[in-house]
Amino acid sequence: MVGEAKNGREAVRKVRELKPELLFLDIQMPGMDGFDVIMELGREAPPAILFVTAYDEFAIKAFKVSAVDYLLKPIEDERLDEALAKVRRLLRRNRVSAQTSMLLKLVSEITGEPVRSMADLEKGVGELKRKESPKLAIRDGGKTTWVRQEDIEWIDAAGDYMCVHALGETLIMRRTMKELERELNGEFLHRIHRSTIININHIKEMQSHINGEYFLTLSCGHTVKLSRTYKNKLRHLL
Repeated sequence: MVGEAKNGREAVRKVRELKPELLFLDIQMPGMDGFDVIMELGREAPPAILFVTAYDEFAIKAFKVSAVDYLLKPIEDERLDEALAKVRRLLRRNRVSAQTSMLLKLVSEITGEPVRSMADLEKGVGELKRKESPKLAIRDGGKTTWVRQEDIEWIDAAGDYMCVHALGETLIMRRTMKELERELNGEFLHRIHRSTIININHIKEMQSHINGEYFLTLSCGHTVKLSRTYKNKLRHLL
């Protein structure tokens, strides 16, 4: 038990302060009844609410506000155990659902592709395993140079052209940043700025800047700017 309240107003204050997983809530209380408490809390209400009351006429209304169960006084031990078992099942489902949602959101942010279900995720992992080490075709007139994507250190935009830096060389290609992103291996090549893509395997150090941006130093010694928009994405990747 993390707290007790003498009335509805105090219950609202303690729920906001203690953020419990379960609330045992009476219905008839001075000043603010149990339903008023739930209305006042709104989205702040605990995930599980058990009404505990001596009056059975409020049961339908209680379930309309998503109460887990409705216990009549005096409460028998067996009935209380049954209600708590429901609460535990609900909380387990909520945790699994929240963890799954966080995982799918993270994978979507990292890959740049919408992942809406675990089936989508499993399919994507299978396709990733089947992929061989990719190469990037850089065409210059009638000449095409194939560069292993693992060897790319960073790519930056120069007008309508992309400058690909790999193994101490700079190769120029005419592509848009979005087109290039779709072709690159999202496992290690990621956009960190509207005009920059880096190979995260080449990051040597990261330094913060006063305006909330970061500067990344690559293994070759070159420094690139990480914008605030992509900061959280890179933190997940690293």
